[in-house]
Amino acid sequence: MAESKGSLLAKSVQKHAGRAKEKILQNLGKVDRTADDIFDEHLQNFNRQQLAANKLQKEFNNYIRCIRAAQLASKSLMETISEIYESQWSGHDQLYVQCQSVDMLWQDFSHKLGEQVLLPLNTYQSQFLEMRKKIDKRGRKLVDYDSQRHNFQSLQTSMAKKRDDTKLSKGREQLEEAKRTYEMLNSELHDELPALYDSRILFLVTNLQSLFSAEENFHSECSKIYAELEAIVDKLATDSQRGSYNIKKSNGSTLPSLKPISTSNAVINNVTPQLNYRNVRASTDNLPPGVLYKVKATYKYNREDVDELTFDVGEIIQVVEYDDPEEQEEGWLMGIKESTGEKGMFPANFTKPI
Repeated sequence: MAESKGSLLAKSVQKHAGRAKEKILQNLGKVDRTADDIFDEHLQNFNRQQLAANKLQKEFNNYIRCIRAAQLASKSLMETISEIYESQWSGHDQLYVQCQSVDMLWQDFSHKLGEQVLLPLNTYQSQFLEMRKKIDKRGRKLVDYDSQRHNFQSLQTSMAKKRDDTKLSKGREQLEEAKRTYEMLNSELHDELPALYDSRILFLVTNLQSLFSAEENFHSECSKIYAELEAIVDKLATDSQRGSYNIKKSNGSTLPSLKPISTSNAVINNVTPQLNYRNVRASTDNLPPGVLYKVKATYKYNREDVDELTFDVGEIIQVVEYDDPEEQEEGWLMGIKESTGEKGMFPANFTKPI
């Protein structure tokens, strides 16, 4: 057994030394090398294809990492939103469900990218490693073939005067064996390399279709959920403007942030309003009896109850006192639309004093 291992090692060393010598001689131009222009073209295509696959795999792995990081960030954000959204607010349960749905969409999206895009890409990429091994082996066998060819040529030359049929026969057998081994590998690669190169289109189409389909479905479903979340928050905003969640003050003050002014400064057209305010940035000149000041609508508002006003941007509303101060709600005013004479409540922050 020891002799067998020693013999194999010696043969391997001799083979490597012979190849190294042959390559040196070829590089120095001392001997010729077997040329195959068609194979060289196939090899160039293979190198370009492998480079493109490597780049795509690198960028997609980075994309997957970013998607998974965004998934964790989204989950943390949705959990925080669900936590701070108070239980008595409108749509609390619906918001919690929708936030959970967002996380499920991220999980499904990440899973599809891994299963339908990354795994096929890794499988496609693995072909290049096996093919590269075969190409390298073909290169070694070509060197062996050229080396045997040159050795046989030298042997023929040295026996020009004294012929040794035994040596010539052995040299010819070695040459034929090296040629058969090389040509078998070379023939296989002449078939396999073009087939692999042609497969790039079908792979890319399938892979990108999976990617874009997963992206489209994820963003489409996310859009629906975020529309639901937006509607929930809009309802909360409307309820808040109506004072549904505000704590009412016992004095029933109409505008708690405004300070009352003296009666002498509030006499308008010989009428003294029951309550007047300073610092409202509004003109009190030439107002109709009972009108505290006027405001202009800065946002459109559609009433939700019969005791409210509906108005468009730009409409003028005359602010008046509530008939019953106890009915006053925080952030709401009582007014009369100049265009129609309708009277009702409206949210103050949809208007500005003029």
